[in-house]
Amino acid sequence: MNVNDLPAVNATLNSLSTLLILTGWVMIRTERKVAHAACMIGAILTSAAFLACYLVYHYLKAGHVTHFTYPGWPKALYFFILGTHTPLAIIALPLIILTVIPAVRRRFEAHKRMARWTLPVWLYVSVTGVLVYFMLYVWFPSAKI
Repeated sequence: MNVNDLPAVNATLNSLSTLLILTGWVMIRTERKVAHAACMIGAILTSAAFLACYLVYHYLKAGHVTHFTYPGWPKALYFFILGTHTPLAIIALPLIILTVIPAVRRRFEAHKRMARWTLPVWLYVSVTGVLVYFMLYVWFPSAKI
């Protein structure tokens, strides 16, 4: 494995996070609290692994930016997704922390109130992270510039 493999690793980790978040949501909706906790811990771990890989990738690729060069509606869609993904990704980490703390303290009403905000943001960031990867590296790979 080399640094150029990390975007695919990141997309895989984001996909796993998405599946774990959705499964955790289903588990809590069906009152399977232990399964919910296991899924959400898994989602936190895969999201943390993603963040570590993402930071390593950008550290090692310092000065190199992959440009989206495909014209027309794909470019507009890409920048819309990226433009919403990026600020929500910044907000997601503090939201996750503020949701986990009450759960650890067994203050489940406070946890539930925070989770109503955190779930859609975290889910959106996970899904759009995968979409950004596919748009940038698979569906519309960049021309060399």
